[in-house]
Amino acid sequence: MSDGSRKEPAMDAKRFAALAAAYGGDLRRWPQADRMAGTNFAASETGAAILGHAGKLDALLDSYDVKAPGAALYGGILRTADRHLVQRRRKRFWWLGLGLAGIGLAGAVAGLALVSVVTPEIQPDHYVLDANATAFGDAGPDGETVEEDL
Repeated sequence: MSDGSRKEPAMDAKRFAALAAAYGGDLRRWPQADRMAGTNFAASETGAAILGHAGKLDALLDSYDVKAPGAALYGGILRTADRHLVQRRRKRFWWLGLGLAGIGLAGAVAGLALVSVVTPEIQPDHYVLDANATAFGDAGPDGETVEEDL
């Protein structure tokens, strides 16, 4: 109960240990609401022991040094990134070609539909479908054949 205007619950050892484990041994890193009660509890023997342990852990963590990556790791990362970019470009190019083929196919289908709708059906006056009829006319033996002299 640091000031008379607010009634703060007294800090117990369990709460103090949890805060020290979460925020470390430096009370300046603790939440503002818990700093005053933590300062009061740190004056006790239990609080000083908990802060001492948290301070040792902080010092151990602060002394850890991460080494720079080696040339092999750096080169491996660049090769992997380059390979990924190449694959992405190829995939984009493939999808572009597939899209253009789809657009062309859609245009052909639309043109076919337009021609089939616009072109009227011409019905001949008489047409006999027999075995000698072809797309070029009657190719039967009784048809007239004209031979050209070459």
